Amino acid sequence: MKTARLISVTMLATVTLTACAGEPDVNDVPRSWIHKEYDGVGPTYTDSSDTTSEVAKEIHGHTKAQDRIDDGDSVFLRYRDDIVAISPHQGGSMIEIDDYRDGHRRWKSRIGNVWPDPDSDAFRGGGPGSGK
Repeated sequence: MKTARLISVTMLATVTLTACAGEPDVNDVPRSWIHKEYDGVGPTYTDSSDTTSEVAKEIHGHTKAQDRIDDGDSVFLRYRDDIVAISPHQGGSMIEIDDYRDGHRRWKSRIGNVWPDPDSDAFRGGGPGSGK
């Protein structure tokens, strides 16, 4: 009986680990897709005709963001380790990608305290399991 339980537990653990390892991290910024879809070279891209809201919807539609802040005419998308800022630019939109810490510092006046401050003692990092 102990052998059967041990085999069952081992098989369950193997299946669980295999399933988790095979999943892509769905909360990374889709950098290569943005690079192909929009003009420019990282970390700054442009869309000559779409509004910030339309661009945010396109990016979020490709890879779901953890959160979104609409601040006036700009949109901010939060990903696991990055912030995507989309602002008006010459009749279209500018897309800027910053790592979370730099982006939070840069855009703090626009995103306020809605997202965790990476310089806070309470900040534990990005996605699930991070910093624990």
